[in-house]
Amino acid sequence: MTTLHDFTATTIDGREQPLSEYAGKVVLVVNTASECGFTPQYEGLEQLWRNFRDDGLVVLGFPCDQFGGQEPGTEEEIADFCSRNYGVTFPMFAKVDVNGPEAHPLWTWLRREKGGVLGDDVKWNFTKFLVDRDGTVLRRFAPRTSPAQLAGSIESALAHGAGEARTG
Repeated sequence: MTTLHDFTATTIDGREQPLSEYAGKVVLVVNTASECGFTPQYEGLEQLWRNFRDDGLVVLGFPCDQFGGQEPGTEEEIADFCSRNYGVTFPMFAKVDVNGPEAHPLWTWLRREKGGVLGDDVKWNFTKFLVDRDGTVLRRFAPRTSPAQLAGSIESALAHGAGEARTG
């Protein structure tokens, strides 16, 4: 069975990172954009990261320019924007496609694991996937679902398996 831990992604500063580094963590994977109406969700995502990271949550941001060209910058520009405007400290990755033939394999898998209301494709920026400590996708959340609305689902996921040894 494939899990999140089977994938590798390029960090926003260009390093290849095995996602197995997050084994034992609850992971929130989000496709992001700097020029979207939902961009202020960066603040809420950072708050979730700060509130729950000591309990085993990690937020992973994946910039994507597939929706209205709303992520036109370079990785360096994206990292600077996120840090300067929203104080983002959670892990960010290099820009990816989330749909189509050039989609990052992680996103192809996420879409297949939890399709959306209108099919498997990601419909817009700030679609969120909640992954349990074992690397299995628990839920998919629409872009309109604010980070604050995820707190209960995150707490539930963190409580499951919380007594197990933490890694990463």
